[in-house]
Amino acid sequence: MTTTTPTATADAELPRLRLDTPPLLVLPILALLALPLVGSFPTWVTLTVAGLAMGMMIFIMASGLTLVFGLMDVLNFGHGAFVSVGAFTATLVLLPMQGWMQADSVLLNLSALGLAIALAMLVTGALGWAFERIIVMPVYGQHLKQILITMGGMIVAEQMIHVVWGPDQIPLPLPTSFRGVILVGDAAVEKYRLIAVAVGLVVFAAMFLVLNRTKVGLLIRAGVENGEMVEALGYRIRRLFVGVFVAGSALAGLGGVLWGLYKETLTATMGGDIMVLVFIVIIIGGLGSVGGCFIGALLVALVANYTGFLAPKIALVSNILLMVAILLWRPQGLYPVAKR
Repeated sequence: MTTTTPTATADAELPRLRLDTPPLLVLPILALLALPLVGSFPTWVTLTVAGLAMGMMIFIMASGLTLVFGLMDVLNFGHGAFVSVGAFTATLVLLPMQGWMQADSVLLNLSALGLAIALAMLVTGALGWAFERIIVMPVYGQHLKQILITMGGMIVAEQMIHVVWGPDQIPLPLPTSFRGVILVGDAAVEKYRLIAVAVGLVVFAAMFLVLNRTKVGLLIRAGVENGEMVEALGYRIRRLFVGVFVAGSALAGLGGVLWGLYKETLTATMGGDIMVLVFIVIIIGGLGSVGGCFIGALLVALVANYTGFLAPKIALVSNILLMVAILLWRPQGLYPVAKR
């Protein structure tokens, strides 16, 4: 007779996780299909890098919101307010430190920008905490009220921006060392776009490590899958709710600073204007999925860039068409987590 130990039996029964590769192939396939249509390899490189940079910034703004929806089941249409507030808060540092911004020194430029980003994330994180406690908490589980009250919160935030910073647009020029282009063969790639890609990759890597290599990340992912079970195990999931909301708001502030420098002009409605793209990204990626949000953001940006170059008249609806195509293929998104 042969005997098996409980450990061996348990190990034998553990299912192996299979990597879902088809969504990962969509990005390279899209880029390769666009190459012959664009016709020029240098132009294709420029469009691709620009799309990746835009996608990274959209991902930073959307990543916090997808976790908020997946974990808390909250439709926060006021998320754009944190984008706008983050960008305008950065001007409290960047405008008085114009000498550092205009200096021909990478160290001074990075120091001024780092201080601006830190202040923006601190302010938007605190604003997110107050937003969740005062506005969102009373309407948990009531989606219609969530939509109405969070949109109202965004309108109030936009008006407060007008009160504090005035109704006029505020120019936000890039630091001196971030201007200009880098030649990659015959292709011209803007320095700032490369920096945006690098920042987006760092944020994604940090979120991936936190969610997959820490106890807090384990609880967050478990809360997205089954919040009631996490509560039954004795964990205070409400604290996770607040922490995720604050972190998502701070990331929106970071995204607002990057987006403001990308546009080089700030308006009070800039956060609300980008929210359509943010929600499209979240739907495409799958509710609650950071990896899906990452791929969705890059897809949306690349499609917008390619169609803007090849067929400008279709560019305005290209993201809607992309969302329809993805949902026809995968109705729950590329990598759905929350089964809602």
